[in-house]
Amino acid sequence: MKPNNFVSTLAAGLFLFFRVAVAHGSETHKINECTVSPLGDGRDDTDQVLAAISQCGTNGTITLTEGSFNITRKMNWELNSARVHLFGYLNFFPDVDYWLNMSNTYQVVFIQSQSSWFVVTGSDFEIDAHNSGGIQGNGQIWWDFFSNRTREDGDGRPIALTLFNVTRGTVRNFLIESQPFWCNCVAESEDVLYDGMVCNATNTNPEFAGTNLVPNTDGIDTYRSNNVTLLNWDITCGDDCLAIKGNSTNLLVRNVTCNGGNGIAFGSLGQYANLSDIVENVYMEDLKMVRLPASVQPNMGTGVYFKTWTGEVNGVPPTGGGGGTGHVRNVTIQNVNVDQVDIPVHVYQTNGGSASETPSTLMFSGLHFDDWTGNATGNTIVEFVCSPAVNCTDLTFESFIVTPTANEAPRLICQNVTSISGLQAPCNATGEA
Repeated sequence: MKPNNFVSTLAAGLFLFFRVAVAHGSETHKINECTVSPLGDGRDDTDQVLAAISQCGTNGTITLTEGSFNITRKMNWELNSARVHLFGYLNFFPDVDYWLNMSNTYQVVFIQSQSSWFVVTGSDFEIDAHNSGGIQGNGQIWWDFFSNRTREDGDGRPIALTLFNVTRGTVRNFLIESQPFWCNCVAESEDVLYDGMVCNATNTNPEFAGTNLVPNTDGIDTYRSNNVTLLNWDITCGDDCLAIKGNSTNLLVRNVTCNGGNGIAFGSLGQYANLSDIVENVYMEDLKMVRLPASVQPNMGTGVYFKTWTGEVNGVPPTGGGGGTGHVRNVTIQNVNVDQVDIPVHVYQTNGGSASETPSTLMFSGLHFDDWTGNATGNTIVEFVCSPAVNCTDLTFESFIVTPTANEAPRLICQNVTSISGLQAPCNATGEA
Protein backbone atom coordinates (compact mmCIF):
# COMPACT_ATOMS: atom_id res chain seq x y z
CA MET A 1 0.00 0.00 0.00
CA LYS A 2 2.56 2.56 -1.07
CA PRO A 3 1.55 6.09 -2.10
CA ASN A 4 1.64 6.78 -5.83
CA ASN A 5 4.46 9.29 -5.55
CA PHE A 6 6.32 7.10 -3.07
CA VAL A 7 9.77 8.64 -3.50
CA SER A 8 8.64 12.21 -2.87
CA THR A 9 6.41 11.34 0.08
CA LEU A 10 9.11 9.21 1.64
CA ALA A 11 11.54 12.10 1.38
CA ALA A 12 8.97 14.42 2.95
CA GLY A 13 8.72 12.30 6.05
CA LEU A 14 12.18 10.83 6.46
CA PHE A 15 15.35 12.77 7.15
CA LEU A 16 18.66 10.96 7.57
CA PHE A 17 21.51 12.79 9.21
CA PHE A 18 25.08 11.54 9.29
CA ARG A 19 27.83 12.75 11.62
CA VAL A 20 31.43 11.72 11.84
CA ALA A 21 32.99 12.08 15.27
CA VAL A 22 36.71 11.77 15.89
CA ALA A 23 37.85 10.45 19.24
CA HIS A 24 40.66 8.47 20.81
CA GLY A 25 43.39 9.82 18.57
CA SER A 26 42.93 8.82 14.95
CA GLU A 27 40.01 6.41 15.55
CA THR A 28 36.92 7.50 13.63
CA HIS A 29 33.35 6.57 14.49
CA LYS A 30 30.40 7.04 12.17
CA ILE A 31 27.22 7.96 14.01
CA ASN A 32 23.96 7.62 12.07
CA GLU A 33 20.97 9.69 13.09
CA CYS A 34 17.56 9.26 11.47
CA THR A 35 14.46 11.34 12.17
CA VAL A 36 11.07 10.31 10.83
CA SER A 37 7.79 12.24 10.88
CA PRO A 38 4.36 10.84 9.96
CA LEU A 39 3.31 11.43 6.36
CA GLY A 40 -0.23 12.20 7.51
CA ASP A 41 -3.50 12.17 5.59
CA GLY A 42 -3.84 8.43 6.05
CA ARG A 43 -0.72 7.66 4.03
CA ASP A 44 1.37 4.55 4.65
CA ASP A 45 4.41 5.11 6.86
CA THR A 46 5.71 1.54 6.86
CA ASP A 47 8.40 2.06 4.22
CA GLN A 48 9.90 5.16 5.75
CA VAL A 49 9.98 3.64 9.25
CA LEU A 50 11.72 0.52 7.94
CA ALA A 51 14.13 2.64 5.90
CA ALA A 52 15.19 4.47 9.08
CA ILE A 53 15.71 1.19 10.92
CA SER A 54 17.79 -0.14 8.03
CA GLN A 55 19.92 2.99 7.85
CA CYS A 56 20.39 3.74 11.56
CA GLY A 57 19.54 0.49 13.36
CA THR A 58 23.21 -0.37 13.87
CA ASN A 59 25.35 2.08 15.86
CA GLY A 60 22.72 4.76 15.32
CA THR A 61 19.82 6.74 16.75
CA ILE A 62 16.31 6.79 15.30
CA THR A 63 13.73 9.38 16.33
CA LEU A 64 10.07 8.90 15.41
CA THR A 65 8.36 12.20 16.11
CA GLU A 66 4.92 12.82 17.59
CA GLY A 67 1.86 11.74 15.64
CA SER A 68 0.44 8.58 14.13
CA PHE A 69 2.55 6.35 11.89
CA ASN A 70 0.29 4.19 9.73
CA ILE A 71 1.66 0.65 9.60
CA THR A 72 0.13 -1.61 6.96
CA ARG A 73 2.31 -4.73 7.03
CA LYS A 74 4.52 -6.72 9.38
CA MET A 75 7.69 -5.07 10.68
CA ASN A 76 10.97 -6.48 11.92
CA TRP A 77 13.34 -4.03 13.61
CA GLU A 78 16.88 -5.36 13.88
CA LEU A 79 18.69 -3.12 16.34
CA ASN A 80 22.33 -3.42 17.35
CA SER A 81 24.00 -0.82 19.57
CA ALA A 82 21.16 1.52 18.69
CA ARG A 83 18.61 3.82 20.34
CA VAL A 84 15.06 4.52 19.23
CA HIS A 85 13.08 7.50 20.50
CA LEU A 86 9.41 6.80 19.79
CA PHE A 87 7.37 9.91 20.50
CA GLY A 88 4.43 8.88 18.30
CA TYR A 89 2.23 5.83 17.87
CA LEU A 90 2.72 2.95 15.46
CA ASN A 91 -0.86 2.63 14.23
CA PHE A 92 -1.46 -0.91 12.93
CA PHE A 93 -4.31 -0.68 10.46
CA PRO A 94 -7.27 -2.85 11.54
CA ASP A 95 -7.81 -5.11 8.53
CA VAL A 96 -8.63 -8.25 10.50
CA ASP A 97 -8.77 -10.62 7.53
CA TYR A 98 -5.40 -9.37 6.28
CA TRP A 99 -3.63 -9.95 9.58
CA LEU A 100 -5.25 -13.35 10.17
CA ASN A 101 -3.53 -14.57 7.01
CA MET A 102 -0.39 -15.95 8.62
CA SER A 103 1.75 -15.10 5.61
CA ASN A 104 1.26 -11.48 6.69
CA THR A 105 2.71 -11.99 10.20
CA TYR A 106 5.77 -13.59 11.77
CA GLN A 107 5.60 -17.00 13.47
CA VAL A 108 8.61 -16.67 15.76
CA VAL A 109 6.90 -17.47 19.08
CA PHE A 110 6.87 -21.26 19.29
CA ILE A 111 4.60 -21.59 22.32
CA GLN A 112 1.02 -22.14 21.15
CA SER A 113 1.97 -21.19 17.56
CA GLN A 114 1.37 -17.48 18.05
CA SER A 115 1.65 -14.74 15.42
CA SER A 116 3.40 -11.35 15.63
CA TRP A 117 3.00 -8.26 13.47
CA PHE A 118 5.94 -6.37 15.03
CA VAL A 119 9.16 -8.13 16.03
CA VAL A 120 12.27 -6.53 17.51
CA THR A 121 15.55 -8.47 17.44
CA GLY A 122 19.20 -7.63 18.09
CA SER A 123 21.47 -6.63 20.96
CA ASP A 124 22.50 -3.66 23.08
CA PHE A 125 19.58 -1.44 22.15
CA GLU A 126 17.09 0.82 23.86
CA ILE A 127 13.61 1.80 22.73
CA ASP A 128 12.23 4.75 24.71
CA ALA A 129 8.67 5.90 24.03
CA HIS A 130 8.91 8.71 26.61
CA ASN A 131 5.41 8.00 27.96
CA SER A 132 3.98 9.60 24.83
CA GLY A 133 4.32 6.93 22.16
CA GLY A 134 3.98 3.24 21.52
CA ILE A 135 1.50 1.08 19.62
CA GLN A 136 -2.13 1.62 18.68
CA GLY A 137 -3.57 -1.85 18.14
CA ASN A 138 -7.13 -0.80 17.22
CA GLY A 139 -8.33 -3.71 19.29
CA GLN A 140 -12.00 -2.73 19.48
CA ILE A 141 -12.47 -3.76 15.85
CA TRP A 142 -10.84 -7.12 16.63
CA TRP A 143 -12.84 -7.72 19.80
CA ASP A 144 -16.11 -6.92 18.03
CA PHE A 145 -15.12 -9.20 15.14
CA PHE A 146 -14.51 -12.13 17.49
CA SER A 147 -17.59 -11.51 19.64
CA ASN A 148 -19.45 -14.23 17.73
CA ARG A 149 -16.46 -16.29 16.55
CA THR A 150 -14.34 -18.93 18.25
CA ARG A 151 -11.02 -17.80 19.67
CA GLU A 152 -8.21 -20.34 19.85
CA ASP A 153 -4.48 -20.25 20.49
CA GLY A 154 -2.64 -20.08 17.19
CA ASP A 155 -5.59 -18.63 15.30
CA GLY A 156 -3.52 -15.76 13.90
CA ARG A 157 -4.43 -12.87 16.19
CA PRO A 158 -1.16 -10.91 16.44
CA ILE A 159 0.94 -10.09 19.49
CA ALA A 160 1.35 -6.31 19.63
CA LEU A 161 5.08 -6.19 20.51
CA THR A 162 7.42 -9.19 20.35
CA LEU A 163 11.04 -9.22 21.49
CA PHE A 164 12.65 -12.28 19.91
CA ASN A 165 16.27 -13.40 20.03
CA VAL A 166 17.26 -10.26 21.95
CA THR A 167 20.39 -9.85 24.07
CA ARG A 168 20.73 -6.82 26.34
CA GLY A 169 17.65 -5.00 25.08
CA THR A 170 15.67 -2.28 26.89
CA VAL A 171 12.14 -0.96 26.36
CA ARG A 172 11.15 2.13 28.36
CA ASN A 173 8.06 4.23 28.99
CA PHE A 174 6.00 2.41 26.35
CA LEU A 175 2.24 2.68 25.79
CA ILE A 176 0.19 0.01 24.03
CA GLU A 177 -3.43 0.88 23.42
CA SER A 178 -6.09 -1.69 22.52
CA GLN A 179 -3.96 -4.73 21.78
CA PRO A 180 -5.99 -7.29 19.79
CA PHE A 181 -4.27 -10.22 21.53
CA TRP A 182 -1.23 -10.47 23.84
CA CYS A 183 0.25 -7.05 24.52
CA ASN A 184 3.88 -8.23 24.78
CA CYS A 185 5.95 -11.36 24.42
CA VAL A 186 9.65 -11.91 25.08
CA ALA A 187 10.99 -15.17 23.67
CA GLU A 188 14.39 -16.79 23.15
CA SER A 189 16.04 -13.76 24.79
CA GLU A 190 18.45 -12.84 27.58
CA ASP A 191 19.19 -9.74 29.67
CA VAL A 192 16.04 -7.82 28.78
CA LEU A 193 14.70 -4.83 30.72
CA TYR A 194 11.21 -3.36 30.43
CA ASP A 195 10.95 -0.21 32.54
CA GLY A 196 7.58 1.48 32.21
CA MET A 197 4.85 -0.32 30.25
CA VAL A 198 1.14 0.48 29.95
CA CYS A 199 -1.23 -1.94 28.22
CA ASN A 200 -4.89 -0.98 27.96
CA ALA A 201 -7.45 -3.42 26.59
CA THR A 202 -10.75 -1.78 27.54
CA ASN A 203 -13.98 -2.46 25.69
CA THR A 204 -15.87 0.72 24.77
CA ASN A 205 -18.74 -0.93 22.88
CA PRO A 206 -21.83 -0.56 25.11
CA GLU A 207 -23.40 -3.64 23.50
CA PHE A 208 -20.90 -5.77 25.42
CA ALA A 209 -20.81 -3.87 28.71
CA GLY A 210 -20.55 -6.24 31.65
CA THR A 211 -18.93 -9.03 29.61
CA ASN A 212 -15.29 -9.92 29.08
CA LEU A 213 -14.98 -9.01 25.42
CA VAL A 214 -11.18 -8.87 25.65
CA PRO A 215 -9.88 -12.37 26.49
CA ASN A 216 -6.27 -13.31 25.64
CA THR A 217 -5.08 -9.71 26.04
CA ASP A 218 -2.23 -10.72 28.38
CA GLY A 219 0.13 -7.98 29.48
CA ILE A 220 3.17 -10.10 28.64
CA ASP A 221 4.08 -13.74 28.10
CA THR A 222 7.67 -14.72 28.86
CA TYR A 223 9.06 -17.84 27.16
CA ARG A 224 12.48 -19.44 26.86
CA SER A 225 14.14 -16.33 28.26
CA ASN A 226 16.66 -15.65 31.02
CA ASN A 227 17.30 -12.58 33.17
CA VAL A 228 14.21 -10.56 32.29
CA THR A 229 13.28 -7.54 34.41
CA LEU A 230 9.79 -5.97 34.44
CA LEU A 231 9.55 -2.64 36.29
CA ASN A 232 6.65 -0.21 36.59
CA TRP A 233 3.85 -1.88 34.64
CA ASP A 234 0.17 -0.90 34.51
CA ILE A 235 -1.98 -3.52 32.79
CA THR A 236 -5.70 -3.40 32.01
CA CYS A 237 -6.78 -6.62 30.34
CA GLY A 238 -9.22 -9.51 30.27
CA ASP A 239 -6.74 -12.32 30.85
CA ASP A 240 -3.32 -12.84 32.47
CA CYS A 241 -1.69 -9.64 33.63
CA LEU A 242 1.66 -11.43 33.39
CA ALA A 243 2.07 -14.99 32.12
CA ILE A 244 5.32 -16.73 33.02
CA LYS A 245 5.63 -19.58 30.57
CA GLY A 246 8.16 -22.38 30.19
CA ASN A 247 11.89 -21.89 30.58
CA SER A 248 11.61 -18.43 32.10
CA THR A 249 14.48 -18.12 34.57
CA ASN A 250 15.97 -15.37 36.75
CA LEU A 251 12.99 -13.05 36.49
CA LEU A 252 12.60 -9.81 38.48
CA VAL A 253 9.21 -8.08 38.64
CA ARG A 254 8.59 -4.89 40.61
CA ASN A 255 5.74 -2.35 40.84
CA VAL A 256 3.00 -3.90 38.72
CA THR A 257 -0.69 -2.96 38.79
CA CYS A 258 -3.15 -5.45 37.28
CA ASN A 259 -6.55 -3.93 36.52
CA GLY A 260 -9.06 -6.72 35.93
CA GLY A 261 -8.41 -10.04 34.24
CA ASN A 262 -7.02 -13.24 35.74
CA GLY A 263 -4.10 -11.93 37.79
CA ILE A 264 -0.51 -13.13 37.42
CA ALA A 265 -0.07 -16.60 35.94
CA PHE A 266 2.72 -19.14 35.99
CA GLY A 267 1.77 -21.18 32.96
CA SER A 268 0.25 -22.85 31.44
CA LEU A 269 3.09 -25.38 31.69
CA GLY A 270 3.55 -28.95 30.55
CA GLN A 271 1.57 -28.60 27.33
CA TYR A 272 4.22 -30.20 25.09
CA ALA A 273 4.81 -33.88 25.85
CA ASN A 274 8.33 -33.91 24.42
CA LEU A 275 9.52 -30.78 26.24
CA SER A 276 10.48 -29.81 29.78
CA ASP A 277 9.26 -26.50 31.21
CA ILE A 278 11.59 -24.98 33.81
CA VAL A 279 10.67 -21.85 35.78
CA GLU A 280 12.99 -20.87 38.59
CA ASN A 281 14.52 -17.96 40.46
CA VAL A 282 11.57 -15.57 40.20
CA TYR A 283 11.26 -12.56 42.49
CA MET A 284 8.16 -10.34 42.42
CA GLU A 285 7.32 -7.44 44.70
CA ASP A 286 5.03 -4.42 44.98
CA LEU A 287 2.02 -5.84 43.14
CA LYS A 288 -1.59 -4.63 43.08
CA MET A 289 -4.65 -6.48 41.81
CA VAL A 290 -7.53 -4.07 41.26
CA ARG A 291 -11.09 -5.10 40.49
CA LEU A 292 -12.67 -2.76 37.95
CA PRO A 293 -16.37 -1.87 37.74
CA ALA A 294 -18.23 -4.91 36.38
CA SER A 295 -19.54 -2.91 33.43
CA VAL A 296 -15.94 -2.37 32.29
CA GLN A 297 -14.37 -5.75 33.13
CA PRO A 298 -16.20 -8.37 35.20
CA ASN A 299 -13.17 -10.53 36.00
CA MET A 300 -10.51 -10.29 38.69
CA GLY A 301 -9.61 -13.91 39.09
CA THR A 302 -6.57 -14.24 41.34
CA GLY A 303 -3.61 -12.58 42.87
CA VAL A 304 -1.22 -15.23 41.55
CA TYR A 305 -2.01 -18.64 40.12
CA PHE A 306 -0.01 -21.60 38.84
CA LYS A 307 -1.31 -24.06 36.26
CA THR A 308 -0.08 -27.13 34.42
CA TRP A 309 -1.58 -29.57 32.00
CA THR A 310 -2.14 -33.12 33.19
CA GLY A 311 0.33 -35.91 32.52
CA GLU A 312 -1.97 -37.30 29.87
CA VAL A 313 -1.85 -36.20 26.24
CA ASN A 314 -5.16 -34.81 25.01
CA GLY A 315 -4.79 -33.72 21.40
CA VAL A 316 -1.91 -31.66 20.09
CA PRO A 317 -0.81 -28.07 20.66
CA PRO A 318 -1.65 -25.28 20.26
CA THR A 319 -5.19 -26.04 21.45
CA GLY A 320 -4.54 -29.43 23.07
CA GLY A 321 -1.62 -31.22 24.64
CA GLY A 322 -0.33 -32.32 28.02
CA GLY A 323 2.26 -34.74 29.33
CA GLY A 324 5.13 -32.26 29.61
CA THR A 325 7.64 -32.40 32.44
CA GLY A 326 9.67 -29.84 34.41
CA HIS A 327 9.49 -27.85 37.61
CA VAL A 328 8.75 -24.46 39.17
CA ARG A 329 10.92 -23.56 42.15
CA ASN A 330 12.45 -20.70 44.12
CA VAL A 331 9.64 -18.18 43.58
CA THR A 332 9.11 -15.27 46.00
CA ILE A 333 6.08 -12.99 45.69
CA GLN A 334 5.92 -10.23 48.28
CA ASN A 335 4.23 -6.96 49.15
CA VAL A 336 0.99 -7.73 47.33
CA ASN A 337 -2.42 -6.10 47.69
CA VAL A 338 -5.44 -7.88 46.27
CA ASP A 339 -8.77 -6.09 45.80
CA GLN A 340 -11.79 -8.40 45.62
CA VAL A 341 -10.08 -11.22 43.77
CA ASP A 342 -11.83 -14.56 43.46
CA ILE A 343 -8.97 -16.72 44.81
CA PRO A 344 -5.84 -14.92 46.04
CA VAL A 345 -3.40 -17.87 45.60
CA HIS A 346 -4.26 -20.85 43.43
CA VAL A 347 -2.41 -23.92 42.11
CA TYR A 348 -4.04 -26.49 39.86
CA GLN A 349 -2.57 -29.17 37.61
CA THR A 350 -5.51 -30.23 35.45
CA ASN A 351 -5.49 -27.55 32.74
CA GLY A 352 -6.99 -29.05 29.58
CA GLY A 353 -7.99 -32.22 31.44
CA SER A 354 -9.37 -33.61 34.69
CA ALA A 355 -8.26 -35.18 37.96
CA SER A 356 -9.14 -38.62 36.62
CA GLU A 357 -6.31 -38.49 34.07
CA THR A 358 -2.66 -39.42 34.50
CA PRO A 359 -1.30 -36.81 36.92
CA SER A 360 1.30 -34.26 35.98
CA THR A 361 4.94 -34.83 36.92
CA LEU A 362 5.72 -31.10 36.85
CA MET A 363 6.57 -30.16 40.42
CA PHE A 364 6.09 -26.92 42.39
CA SER A 365 8.50 -26.27 45.27
CA GLY A 366 9.96 -23.30 47.07
CA LEU A 367 6.99 -20.95 46.63
CA HIS A 368 7.09 -18.07 49.12
CA PHE A 369 4.30 -15.54 49.75
CA ASP A 370 5.23 -12.63 52.01
CA ASP A 371 3.46 -9.44 53.11
CA TRP A 372 0.08 -9.87 51.43
CA THR A 373 -2.99 -7.77 52.24
CA GLY A 374 -6.47 -7.33 50.83
CA ASN A 375 -9.67 -9.31 50.39
CA ALA A 376 -11.41 -11.96 48.33
CA THR A 377 -14.91 -12.15 46.88
CA GLY A 378 -15.51 -15.54 48.48
CA ASN A 379 -14.11 -17.52 51.37
CA THR A 380 -11.36 -19.48 49.56
CA ILE A 381 -8.09 -17.71 50.30
CA VAL A 382 -5.55 -20.36 49.32
CA GLU A 383 -6.14 -23.35 47.07
CA PHE A 384 -3.32 -25.78 46.28
CA VAL A 385 -4.58 -28.71 44.21
CA CYS A 386 -1.24 -30.31 43.45
CA SER A 387 -0.41 -33.41 41.46
CA PRO A 388 -0.41 -36.66 43.48
CA ALA A 389 2.50 -37.85 41.36
CA VAL A 390 4.96 -35.29 42.75
CA ASN A 391 3.18 -33.16 45.41
CA CYS A 392 3.96 -29.53 46.22
CA THR A 393 6.58 -28.84 48.85
CA ASP A 394 8.28 -25.98 50.68
CA LEU A 395 5.38 -23.53 50.54
CA THR A 396 5.78 -20.64 52.98
CA PHE A 397 3.65 -17.69 54.04
CA GLU A 398 4.69 -14.74 56.15
CA SER A 399 2.48 -11.81 57.14
CA PHE A 400 -0.27 -13.07 54.83
CA ILE A 401 -3.38 -11.08 55.81
CA VAL A 402 -6.06 -11.55 53.15
CA THR A 403 -9.65 -11.70 54.36
CA PRO A 404 -12.67 -13.53 52.95
CA THR A 405 -15.98 -11.96 52.16
CA ALA A 406 -17.84 -10.62 55.21
CA ASN A 407 -18.84 -13.00 57.99
CA GLU A 408 -17.29 -16.10 56.44
CA ALA A 409 -14.48 -18.24 57.77
CA PRO A 410 -11.49 -18.52 55.42
CA ARG A 411 -11.00 -21.76 53.48
CA LEU A 412 -7.42 -22.91 53.05
CA ILE A 413 -7.26 -25.89 50.68
CA CYS A 414 -4.18 -28.09 50.40
CA GLN A 415 -4.24 -31.31 48.42
CA ASN A 416 -1.05 -33.28 47.86
CA VAL A 417 1.04 -30.75 49.77
CA THR A 418 3.90 -32.13 51.87
CA SER A 419 5.34 -28.98 53.46
CA ILE A 420 3.57 -25.68 54.14
CA SER A 421 4.04 -23.08 56.88
CA GLY A 422 2.98 -19.63 58.01
CA LEU A 423 -0.79 -19.70 57.48
CA GLN A 424 -2.97 -18.70 60.43
CA ALA A 425 -5.24 -21.74 60.16
CA PRO A 426 -4.87 -25.35 59.04
CA CYS A 427 -4.67 -26.01 55.32
CA ASN A 428 -6.24 -29.33 54.37
CA ALA A 429 -7.97 -31.19 51.56
CA THR A 430 -11.41 -29.71 52.20
CA GLY A 431 -10.45 -26.29 53.47
CA GLU A 432 -12.65 -26.75 56.51
CA ALA A 433 -11.28 -25.85 59.91
